[in-house]
Amino acid sequence: MTILLFVMLGVFVFMMFRRNKKTQQQQAQLQSKFGPGVEVMTSFGLFGRIVNIDEAENKVTLELSPGNTATVHRQAVTKIMEPVVAAEEPTVVPDDASSLTTEKLGAEGTDAPAPAHDAPRTETPEETLRRLNDEGKKDS
Repeated sequence: MTILLFVMLGVFVFMMFRRNKKTQQQQAQLQSKFGPGVEVMTSFGLFGRIVNIDEAENKVTLELSPGNTATVHRQAVTKIMEPVVAAEEPTVVPDDASSLTTEKLGAEGTDAPAPAHDAPRTETPEETLRRLNDEGKKDS
């Protein structure tokens, strides 16, 4: 039983050292990409562009906005922000289905112009209410 306990403790310590080493490698790889002009994010959420790197004191000067700079510890910079690729033109989705079609199908399935009793697109709210009330009376 004691041997099993020591084996489990050894595996735990091994995994701890392995994780720590992996984290250090990732941090070193990230810091190798640092250079003036790179967009970054700090561990506390500041976004900025690297202006200057002081290797001797482990400090990075970030330009947060034009004319505003902040000096942070080099390890506080945790993420390099990749430039966002501009997407293609967004698809415009209409608010209602009536703007999707300009013509309605007739009784035979042929393209026929819309009936005259349909409301024009520049209808005021009062006209809409009157039209809807009149259509309701016709149906009953």
